[in-house]
Amino acid sequence: MQEKHYRLLFLSTPVGALGSGVGGGVELTLQNAAKALIAKGHTVEIVAPEGSQTEVTKLTQIAGTAQISAQTQVGTDVVMLPQNSVLENMWSYARDTQHQFDLIFNFAYDWLPLYLTPFLQVPVAHWISMSSLSPVIDAMISKTVELFPQAIAVNTRACADTFTAGDRLMIMGKGIDVSQYQFVSQPNAPKLAWVGRISPEKGLEDAASAAQSTGLPLHIFGLIQDQAYWQQIQIDFPKAELHYEGFLSTDELQMKLGQCSALLMTPRWIEAFGNAAIEAFACGVPVISYRSGGLSEIVRDRKTGFLVDMGDVDGLIQAISQLDTINRLACRQQLDAEYSLEVWGDRLEKWFSDLIENYSYYNLWRKNI
Repeated sequence: MQEKHYRLLFLSTPVGALGSGVGGGVELTLQNAAKALIAKGHTVEIVAPEGSQTEVTKLTQIAGTAQISAQTQVGTDVVMLPQNSVLENMWSYARDTQHQFDLIFNFAYDWLPLYLTPFLQVPVAHWISMSSLSPVIDAMISKTVELFPQAIAVNTRACADTFTAGDRLMIMGKGIDVSQYQFVSQPNAPKLAWVGRISPEKGLEDAASAAQSTGLPLHIFGLIQDQAYWQQIQIDFPKAELHYEGFLSTDELQMKLGQCSALLMTPRWIEAFGNAAIEAFACGVPVISYRSGGLSEIVRDRKTGFLVDMGDVDGLIQAISQLDTINRLACRQQLDAEYSLEVWGDRLEKWFSDLIENYSYYNLWRKNI
């Protein structure tokens, strides 16, 4: 039987340019998904806001005003779309070019792409990158999966369970390009890492507190999204040795991350997945994380890291003292077995194949009603 090669259109997050860091883990997820599927013989075009950068495949840049990040609108029951919205413009492009593709892959955590799904002539796969934050998006997700079962995927079961239609969402996990990460069996000096957008929901203050108490340096990687929050952390923990390293490319990040004793992940919300955790595993770095959200499904307690209760800084400190009990090779082995591009690409390909096949039945039903 001849393999089918699909033409895929990826629509990036509209909150910022691809490569800027504003989109957080979605930016890495999108590019890794493209790599995984291109390696399997499919063609991919990426559509992203103006100013985007990628070396993975063809990139179409779209001008317009960036969308407001969903995490700044927790609980809102209104739909917000700025004038000359880049989200609207990106989906206008998708509408105009849809017949060139077999499937559209949406990475925007937003109401509009979900609403547009029934009006397009090709199937749309939706990647929901965060837990439920907005009742209006939650309701639209429920409506969409009612019409198109299996059209929406999330990272983990913990993420799915935050949505009303959680039992109907696909659990897809993630994958990274293992070849981009060097395994480090032993760091050159004891130090800690923290990776993520610097904003209140990410809980950097807990990691800073643990670093201050242990006396270990904390190397911080990521975009400063909330400057006032970052300044306050430096004021609140004057004795902590905090080193801000900036928002780095994957190559630069893995070189510095691999030299750390552990990665601290301290989110104060339900983290849907946590890309940094599997990036750390790829380098052989154990992860000390709060026992919540997707991280509780990634970290193997006392095998590839430690899980402590959310907000338990004493638990973080105790875990740091037990890092010598973790075999760093076990971290890399878990990454290879569960989060490689090959493993993830197989899941994505099967998901897309089912959606494309089932969509033909949907169109036939729609013509006959």
